[in-house]
Amino acid sequence: MPIVDLRSDTVTRPTKAMYDAIINAELGDDVLGDDPTVTALEARAIELSGMRAAVFVPSGTMGNQIAIAMHTRPGDAVLMEDGSHPFNYESAGAAVISGVQIRPIKGVGGLLDPADVIAAIPPVDNHFAPVSLLIVENTSNRGGGTVYPLERLDALTSAARERGLKLHLDGARVFNAVVASQTPLSRIVRDFDSVTFCLSKGLGAPVGSVLCGSSVDIDRARYVRKRLGGGMRQAGILAGAGLHALNHHIDRLQDDHARAKALAAGIAECGLDCAVPQTNMVYVTVPGAATWVEGLEERGVRCYATAPDRIRLVMHLDVDDAGVAQAIDAFRDLSK
Repeated sequence: MPIVDLRSDTVTRPTKAMYDAIINAELGDDVLGDDPTVTALEARAIELSGMRAAVFVPSGTMGNQIAIAMHTRPGDAVLMEDGSHPFNYESAGAAVISGVQIRPIKGVGGLLDPADVIAAIPPVDNHFAPVSLLIVENTSNRGGGTVYPLERLDALTSAARERGLKLHLDGARVFNAVVASQTPLSRIVRDFDSVTFCLSKGLGAPVGSVLCGSSVDIDRARYVRKRLGGGMRQAGILAGAGLHALNHHIDRLQDDHARAKALAAGIAECGLDCAVPQTNMVYVTVPGAATWVEGLEERGVRCYATAPDRIRLVMHLDVDDAGVAQAIDAFRDLSK
């Protein structure tokens, strides 16, 4: 029985064309600033984001933590949605690395309301940590792969700017938002100071993320990257895969979105509670999710329980129509 791995869009293997890009990448020493493939990747990220500078980093977590460090001072507070990645999945990095306090805000579907952000900013008083940064996650993972409407993003950035806050977009899957909303990345991040996006999620590269921002901020980011041990030598081997991903794997995300909708529809036909996905993530509500995960594994479908009653399934480059059909059959069998 074939295995359909729906645990995450990080489980992909490089395509033949991506392997070729890795093998043929021109190499230098990125710590010394002379790896041409890394330079080309960063230039492509600048072109797509519309920002002035970019730096290649090993992971999205490092990219987010560098952004927090470059936008804050120890003792500051950072606002973000309570399901966001830096709050839940980055090992308290904001506290340990930057000495800042996270003030989580309850969102709906993983999305922040500008009024709630404004209400979370305390008065200027020495009893309270001064808020200096707002982080927005787009798409929202725990929200179900949800996409921020531009109007909501514009309202958030406007509210933050009026109150003197810096803005960082955790865009781990921002290209899913780009494709789903048919909006260029440069427009989505227009009013942000920085953005991190992952090459190793839906885009299918094996490793790496890019942090974009102003020239001054990225100069600072390189300093923090070195401090965190993120300086890499012949990093063009990895950057070659990332550059190939940016050039060839963005538009194909629409295939993942279509398959996610097909999977959700098939699961719903089994009588299960399954939300219609906006992007590549399908969330199913079932009693005893861990037991369902075990049963699906026995039927060749791998996934995660993200809560006692919730299962997440993620479409990606390595899932085809046959894989979707196998997953639907597994749910149908278990729901009898």
